[in-house]
This record gives sequence, C-alpha cells and structure tokens, in this order.
Amino acid sequence: MALATDSKQSVVAKYKLHKTDTGSPEVQVAILSQRIKQLEDHFKVHSKDHHSVRGLLSMVARRRRLLKYLKSRNPERYKNLIQSLGIRR
Repeated sequence: MALATDSKQSVVAKYKLHKTDTGSPEVQVAILSQRIKQLEDHFKVHSKDHHSVRGLLSMVARRRRLLKYLKSRNPERYKNLIQSLGIRR
C-alpha cells in the first residue's frame, strides 16, 4: 500500500532540507510515518489482515533505526522532527 504521489510530494516538500532533497533522514522518517498512519487506518477496517502486520512492523523498525541515526548525528534536528511529527520517542 503505497502513498499517493501528491501526498508524498507534500510530505517531501515540508521536510526537505534543500531544493533537491528526497533522501535525508527527516524526509524518510516523515514518509514512513505517513505510511504507518495509513496502515493503522487500514487495520481499523480490516482487523484480520495479519499478513500486512509484518510490513507495518518492518516500517516501524526502519523508522526507529533512522531516528536513532539522526539522534546520534544531530540531536537538534532529531528533536525538531519528533515535535513536528508528534512521535513520542
């Protein structure tokens, strides 16, 4: 279940660091957070979709690793990202 192109572009536009940025940790975490929220809504309707839970858990783990990397490299950027996304980590 991929994000729609327009919603992905709006997320990239909000969190990019420079004009051509699409792969910074901030952008990657924001896109993963958007996809995780989308899957949470999916599970509210389809509670027995156990196969997609594996994908959700892998996305959460990838986001956690990216946040850990960002926290070790630049704690200020980490705090700003956490506050703007509303993640309580």
